[in-house]
Amino acid sequence: MNHDVIITCALTGAGDTASKSHLVPVTPKQIAAAAVEAAKAGATVVHCHVRDPQTGRFSRDVALYREVMERIREADVDIIVNLTAGMGGDLEIGPGETPLEFGAGTDLIGALERLAHVEALLPEICTLDCGTLNFGDGNSIYVSTPAQLRAGAKRITELGVKAELEIFDTGHLWFAKQMIKEGLLDDPLFQLCLGIPWGAPADTTTMKAMVDNLPAGVTWAGFGIGRMQMPMAAQAVLLGGNVRVGLEDNLYLDKGVLASNGQLVERATEILSRLGARVLTPAEGRAKMNLSRR
Repeated sequence: MNHDVIITCALTGAGDTASKSHLVPVTPKQIAAAAVEAAKAGATVVHCHVRDPQTGRFSRDVALYREVMERIREADVDIIVNLTAGMGGDLEIGPGETPLEFGAGTDLIGALERLAHVEALLPEICTLDCGTLNFGDGNSIYVSTPAQLRAGAKRITELGVKAELEIFDTGHLWFAKQMIKEGLLDDPLFQLCLGIPWGAPADTTTMKAMVDNLPAGVTWAGFGIGRMQMPMAAQAVLLGGNVRVGLEDNLYLDKGVLASNGQLVERATEILSRLGARVLTPAEGRAKMNLSRR
């Protein structure tokens, strides 16, 4: 069991959740306020996407990321910022016998363009989604090829940003270890992402199998989506890891009760404290993850 736990709060994500809960932050001001709320609730790290303020849909706009970062840094809180670098990998295959007629959900760019905001803003951590994945029950795919991943990993390392490797299935873990073997990554973090259709399921057996295949000594976390968010938080800590909660992955505090990011952090903290663990401060988290505060 891990008794000294890093809690990451994933604030908003890129999915169609803003229409399902008024508590999902959309504008840079709202996202930064959610980061401050999570920090005051005890989070160690905040994981940030941005959205188009007009539509609420996902965005890759560097100016929006910059405003979020500036608002967080101007606030009277200490929090580690982790920016997504996963945007730009969406491919919606055309229907039926017209697969090359890509749908409106397609947002596919190269590996280095996906890092434009990371290069401009230099957060302490950014993510790297470690493989291609069927996403949902339709024709949507998240695309991240071996060549793209090698290019992205190399650039993240050159920038001096800590990579958090997002592992959605066991093959992703296999390739993440290959990138470490090739010297493309420097002491990366691992995030085991469970329950996203159709990746690895959110259950004990799957998480344990992934943990057993992690490189020795790495800092890792795990999460489940929806109602499995808190069970997987507890499971990750019992297996020696850290946790992620937040509105990117789950909208509810209890059945039928919408949550805020701060409330989810508080609920996770309560569960972990009852297990005998404590949540690390951002300063302690930096020491554990070998980060230098920017």
